Amino acid sequence: MLYDFHTHTFLSDGELLPIELIRRAVVAGYTAIGVTDHASAGNLRSLLDALVAECRLAERHWDIRALPGVELTHVPPGAIAELAREARAAGARLVLVHGESPIEPVAPGTNLAAVSCPDVDLLAHPGLLAPEEADLAARGGVFLELTSNGGHALGNGRVAQQARRAGARLLVNSDTHLPEDLLSEALARRIALGAGLSEEEAELALLTNPQELLARIAPRE
Repeated sequence: MLYDFHTHTFLSDGELLPIELIRRAVVAGYTAIGVTDHASAGNLRSLLDALVAECRLAERHWDIRALPGVELTHVPPGAIAELAREARAAGARLVLVHGESPIEPVAPGTNLAAVSCPDVDLLAHPGLLAPEEADLAARGGVFLELTSNGGHALGNGRVAQQARRAGARLLVNSDTHLPEDLLSEALARRIALGAGLSEEEAELALLTNPQELLARIAPRE
């Protein structure tokens, strides 16, 4: 089984139409895919209108969980809670926050605001995650990401270390923008092990934790 809760389409900065991205995920053997384009105040509702329609279409015809969502990206930390609530109201089944990646000028305090927000499911590529942030993620049930995406992955080891210490839940995601970015089971496992996880911890990140997130999403549908 293969799960990926962080991908992008040409509705933000990816290459594919949402339905084509989902189709390629079906062919790649995905069990579930989150389609989570970059969003802020100006495009959040129109983006979700499109993604909800595309994901519903896919789920009617193919054997995959297709989850419309957003990645709140480069928004002021003080606006994260408000925008996350708005995303939920607009139909998001997944709410991600673009974390403090080591390769982008994300506003300081973004990680802290994300893990403090009950409407956020996942903090993407958190970079140099602080112990306090990992503790809050563990207590609040916010998942932390290990990513296969280029420079964002420079923080994977730190994220894994802090998650282990705090007992926070990890997920392995692709942050797909291009067709070739989609994961395979072998690649997802290498990402987990390469971040320093044990085989047992990798199983949690690849199977147990994704299933827990899907169970959380189900009552919203």
